[in-house]
Amino acid sequence: MYRLAALVGLLLAPAAHAAEPARPNIVWIVVDDMSANFSCYGEKLIRTPHVDKLAAEGTRFSKAFVTAPVCSPCRSALITGCYQTTIGAHHHRSGRGELKITLPGDVVPAPVLFQKAGYYTCIGGFQATGDKLGKTDYNFEWDRTMYDGNDWAGRKPGQPFFMQVQLHGGKYRGQGPNANWQNRVKKELGANTDPAAVVLPPYYPRDPVILQDWADYLDCCRYTDKEVGDVVARLEKEKLLDNTVVFFMTDHGISHARGKQFLYDEGTHVPFVVRGPGIAKGATRDDLIEHIDLTATSLALAGIDVPKWMQGRNVLAKDYAKRDAVFAARDRCDETMEHIRSVRTDRFKYIRNYMNQRPHLQPCRYKDEKAIVQKLRDLHAAKKLDDLTEKLLFAETRPAEELYDLAADPHEVTNLAADPKHKATLEALRKKLAEWEESTGDRGRTPEPMAMYDSDMKVYLGGGKKDNTELKRNIELNKTWAKEGK
Repeated sequence: MYRLAALVGLLLAPAAHAAEPARPNIVWIVVDDMSANFSCYGEKLIRTPHVDKLAAEGTRFSKAFVTAPVCSPCRSALITGCYQTTIGAHHHRSGRGELKITLPGDVVPAPVLFQKAGYYTCIGGFQATGDKLGKTDYNFEWDRTMYDGNDWAGRKPGQPFFMQVQLHGGKYRGQGPNANWQNRVKKELGANTDPAAVVLPPYYPRDPVILQDWADYLDCCRYTDKEVGDVVARLEKEKLLDNTVVFFMTDHGISHARGKQFLYDEGTHVPFVVRGPGIAKGATRDDLIEHIDLTATSLALAGIDVPKWMQGRNVLAKDYAKRDAVFAARDRCDETMEHIRSVRTDRFKYIRNYMNQRPHLQPCRYKDEKAIVQKLRDLHAAKKLDDLTEKLLFAETRPAEELYDLAADPHEVTNLAADPKHKATLEALRKKLAEWEESTGDRGRTPEPMAMYDSDMKVYLGGGKKDNTELKRNIELNKTWAKEGK
C-alpha cells in the first residue's frame, strides 16, 4: 500500500495549542529533484493548483537558483546560509567515512539559531515516522539535538516553530519508467500524463523511454502539489496558517542528463514561493536570488539577527540590494570527480569547466543506472542521435569556457565563448567568477585529498548493491584521471 506516512502523520496529528504565538511560525517545504515545472511557472501540460494558490496568496520568485545542483551540497548550504564551497561541504555525500567535515569559524546550522531564539525546531515529511527525522543530508558533522522532533505538535503552549517538510518529489519516479508509480498516480490523481504530449528540451530525443520518464516526472510534480495542499490544509485546520510563513522550493532541478549535477538552468533553476503574514500577495519578483537567501530571510522574519558570517541575504528587507549575479558550483558527486563553476546574470551565463578534458557524461553509477541515460548511451552507440545531442552530451571533451545568451538561447545550446562579438562579456564574467571564488574562499580550488576520497568511497563500497564491479571501475578511472591532472 502506497502511503506517504509522514504526511499522513502531519494531517492526523492533533493541534498542539490553539493560541497563536506572537512570532510567526516558519515552514520550509523542500522538494527533491524537481525543476520549476508548475503551472504558475508556465508549465502547460499539467495543473498544480496548490502551489499556484501559494503563489497567488504570496510572492513568486521567477529567477531563483541553487548554489549546488545536487542534494547534499545544496542542503548543506541551505541549512547554514553559506556557500557550500566556503564551508567545505561542496563534495556530494562527503564526510561520510572515517574522515569528517566540521563547520568553520562561528558557522552553525540555522536550527541552532532558531532554538536559541525560543523556537521549536523540527524536520519531517517523507519517511519521517516514529522518532526518525526528515531528510537532512548534510556533509558536515551536526548535533541531532538541534531538532526537537519531526513534527510541530510537540511544542509548548504558545511556542513558535520552525518546520522543514521534506518531500520526495522527482525521486518518486525512480531510476526509470515503472508501472508501480504510474498505477499509484492513476489511483490517487485520476489519470497519468500523456507521454506523447510531453515537450522536451531540444537536446533530448523523442524516444519512448525518455518521453515516458518525463511524463512520470510531471506526475511527480502533480503529486508534490497534492502534498503541498495537504500541509497547508493541516495548518489551516489547526488555525495556524494566518501566523505561518510558508516557503516552497526544491533542492535542484530535474534529475536528467543535463539537469541534476550540472550548472545549466535545467539543474539550477528552482521554484521559490513564499506566503504568509507581511508577504506581498499575488506578486512576482523577477530579480535573481540564491537558495541560501531563504535562510537569512527566514531568520529575519522570525526577528532573529542574521549573523555576519551568513552569505545569504534577506530578500524581503526594505534596504535589500538586488543581486546582479548568482553563482553555482559542481564538485565530486559520489565517485565521480568534477570541478565546474558558473556565474549567471539576468541575461548571460558563464561556465568554467576546470576538468574539461573529461566528457560531460563521465562514468557515474548513480546516473548510469538511470533508464534515460542508458537509452541515451544506446542511441549514441547506434549513431541515432542528432548532431546537437551528440555535441552536448557525448563529445569526448568539453570547452574550458561556456557562454550563453539566455535571452536568445534559454536552453543553453549555443556556446558564444569563442565569438569575438561577445569577448567583452566573456572577460567580464570570467573576472566576476574569479573574484567570487577568491572572496568566498572557494575550497574547491584545492583538490580533495585522496584520503578523504578513499574514506568516503568505503561507505559506497560497503553498502548498496552487492555487485560493486562498475563502481570500483569508476573509482579507479577517476583516480587515474586525477593522477593525470585531467
